[in-house]
Amino acid sequence: MRKLLFLFPLLSTLAQAEWKKHVITEAKGMINSAVAADWNADGKIDVIASLDGKVVLFTGPDWKAHTLHDFRPGLSHNKPRSACIHSCLMDVDGDGDQDFVGSNNTVFWLECPDNPLAGPWKYRTVDDEILGTHCLITGDVNRDGKPDLIANSGRAAKQTSIPNSLTWLEVPKNPRTAKSWIRHVFAKGDAPGGSHYTGFGDVNGDGLPDISCAAKGGDRFPGGQWFAWWEQSKDGRLPWKKHLLADKQPGATNILPANLDGDKHVDYFATRGHGQGVLWFKGPDFKLIEIDPKILVPHSLDLADLDNDGDIDAMTCSKDPVDVAAWYENNGKGQFTKRIIGRKQGSYDTRAIDMDADGDLDVLIAGHTSNNVVWFENPLCKEKISHTSGGFLGNWFFKIPKVDLHAGQNIFGPSCVQSDHSFVNCRNTVQWSRRSHLQFYPVIKGVNLFMTQN
Repeated sequence: MRKLLFLFPLLSTLAQAEWKKHVITEAKGMINSAVAADWNADGKIDVIASLDGKVVLFTGPDWKAHTLHDFRPGLSHNKPRSACIHSCLMDVDGDGDQDFVGSNNTVFWLECPDNPLAGPWKYRTVDDEILGTHCLITGDVNRDGKPDLIANSGRAAKQTSIPNSLTWLEVPKNPRTAKSWIRHVFAKGDAPGGSHYTGFGDVNGDGLPDISCAAKGGDRFPGGQWFAWWEQSKDGRLPWKKHLLADKQPGATNILPANLDGDKHVDYFATRGHGQGVLWFKGPDFKLIEIDPKILVPHSLDLADLDNDGDIDAMTCSKDPVDVAAWYENNGKGQFTKRIIGRKQGSYDTRAIDMDADGDLDVLIAGHTSNNVVWFENPLCKEKISHTSGGFLGNWFFKIPKVDLHAGQNIFGPSCVQSDHSFVNCRNTVQWSRRSHLQFYPVIKGVNLFMTQN
C-alpha cells in the first residue's frame, strides 16, 4: 500500500509536467499542415510545412528553410492558394524516400530527388477532380502490400464531377508520367455537408480495412453534422456500406479508430472541430460518450500513447478561450483527463512524432491561428521505448532489428504499417528507408502494428 501511495503522486506529477516548446518557423499566413521525416539522412528529423504560398522543407536541428514548391501564379501547375489544407508522406515512386502529397485546390505530389536540398521538387498531379480535400492519409486499402491514398472530395456538384464523396486512389505503375492516379469512389455522394478528416482500420473484424469520416455542416454545408464509418465491400472498388454513428453533431471534424478501453472492440475518438466538444464512441455498439463537451474548436486530432503506459491517449488544440494545446490522458478504461501541453498555441494539424529520437512521442503542431510550426518535447516518459528489441508493450507491438533507426535496413514482417492515422495489415517485409522515422502505434483487433512516420 505504501508503494501505491507513493506511485500515484509521482504519476500525477509526470502527467502535469511542463512540455518544452521548440519553434521551427513563424509565418504571416495560415499554416495548416506539417509532416516530419529525416530527408537528408543525417539522423535528425526534418519538417515540411506549407506556408506563405510555398511548400518548405525545414532541416533539423537548426530548421534552415528550403523551398520545395511555390504556389504563386506562374510558378505552379496548381491554382494558387496560401497553403495546403492537408498533407501526408508517401513513397510514391518506390525509390525508398518519402515524397510529399498535398491538397491545395487539387491533390498533387512532390517528388523527392536524390538530393532533397538541391532545389524545387517536381510537381505532379494526383487527381484534379477531387476538390475540397481536408484530409490525405495512406493505407493499404486493397491489401496488395502497397500503400494507397485516401482523400475526401468535399466540394459541391457545380465544382466537381464527384461532389460530396470519399475516394481511395491507387498509385499507377508509372507515377512520374501518369496524368492521374487510379481513382475509386467508394462513397459517391454519400458524404455531404463539408466532409473533413478520415480514419482507417478494420473496425468490424472481417479482415478488410474500413474508413471513417466526419462532416461539419452549417448553412454553407447542408447535409453535414455527422460522424460515420464505411464498411469495405469484398471488392473494395465497389460502393461501401455507410454506418451512421451520430448525427446532429454541429462542427463534426475528426474521427479516428483505436481500442480505447482495453476490451476486444475497436472504438472511435472524435472531435467537433468547427464547434465544441471532444467525445468517443464505445464499440461494438458505438455508444456516444462525452469527454470534454465545453472545449472550443478542437480542430486537430491525433492518437498515441504519450505517457508510455500501454493505452491510447489523444491530443488536440483549441480556443479555450485562448489557443491551448492539450492532451487527454487515458486511464486504460476509456476515462480521460485533460492535460495542458502549451498555451497561446493554435493548431490546424497535430501529430505525435518522436522529434528528438529519444524513444517517446513528442507533439508536432501546424499552428493555423498562431501562425507557426512548433513541436513540444514530451516530459512524461521516464522509461523510453526500446529501439533494439521487439514484442508487445501493453497494446503496442514493435519489432525491429538491432540497427541504427536511420540506416537503410529491413523491418521484418508479418507486420503492419501505419501512416498518418492509416492502419493497414501488411503481410510482407517492409523496407526501412534511410529517410524514414520509426514510431509505435496501437494494436487494433489483435493486429500487429508498427509505423514509418509519414
